[in-house]
Amino acid sequence: MDDVNYTTVREFTFAGLTDSTSIAPFLFVFFLLVYLITVFGNFGMMAMVYSNSLLQTPMYYFLGNLSIVDLLYSTVVTPKMLSDLVSNCKSISVNGCALQLFFFVSMAVTEALLLTDMSYDRYVAICNPLNYVSIMTQKKCVCLILLTYFIGFLQSAVQTGCVFYLQFCSSNLIEHFYCDLPPLMKLSCSDTFICDMVTIFFTCCFGVGSLITVLVSYSFIVSTILKINSSKGRSKAFSTCSSHLTCVSIFYGTVFFIYLRPPSSDFNKQDKVVSVFYTVIIPMLNPLIYSLRNKEVKKAMKRSVL
Repeated sequence: MDDVNYTTVREFTFAGLTDSTSIAPFLFVFFLLVYLITVFGNFGMMAMVYSNSLLQTPMYYFLGNLSIVDLLYSTVVTPKMLSDLVSNCKSISVNGCALQLFFFVSMAVTEALLLTDMSYDRYVAICNPLNYVSIMTQKKCVCLILLTYFIGFLQSAVQTGCVFYLQFCSSNLIEHFYCDLPPLMKLSCSDTFICDMVTIFFTCCFGVGSLITVLVSYSFIVSTILKINSSKGRSKAFSTCSSHLTCVSIFYGTVFFIYLRPPSSDFNKQDKVVSVFYTVIIPMLNPLIYSLRNKEVKKAMKRSVL
């Protein structure tokens, strides 16, 4: 077998969000504001959940963890993106890129599985309310949370290891604003078939699998709600699920757009817009959605203020 000479890539360079120097300052201010709202919103949600007696239930225990994940999820990407918007050098070391990819994937998978845990919690609360306390025990909630984080970090370790086992030669320009699976595999000069199959496997197993679990849970929930005689009762039951359902729809819609497409697809500006939405905007939206659409959270906010 002939030896192949590879030029070892020591660092990567991001293409960034935009090439326009005139629009970059506007984007910097906008995304800085978004990130600050994300930080304060998620910290505020965590503080309310863990300190307010009204929110000491499994549903809000999961919500508090969702805020932790959203905060980390955004922090892995946004500060570097902001720095690159005002810098001429948009580079990152290979080790730095590997770390960013590892924590980004682990938080993304953990978020997907947390949303699944929350759908199961709503299923038990609405379809089996008399046994809710005995089923959703503190021990069970802790086990679900720990399993969620374990799967997230395990999947990320496998995928990150797979990607950085590939050879990167000649070009080091990542057509993106952070280290993600599709643009990195596109950049590699190795055969990416195995990594593509690993990505598809994990996306189908934990991504599609978790979404199917959510849909099955909500099919039972909707069926149960429709059997409630009073319109007030139906409205109250549905209101406890609407915030979660909104977050699920936004998250899965954007993630599947990026990851469940043919591996040969080009990574274009449309992909960057979608990526911005689920890496930067969604972590800001989640606490706002739960704050604006959940009566118990509103009550807890009023008590905190007053």
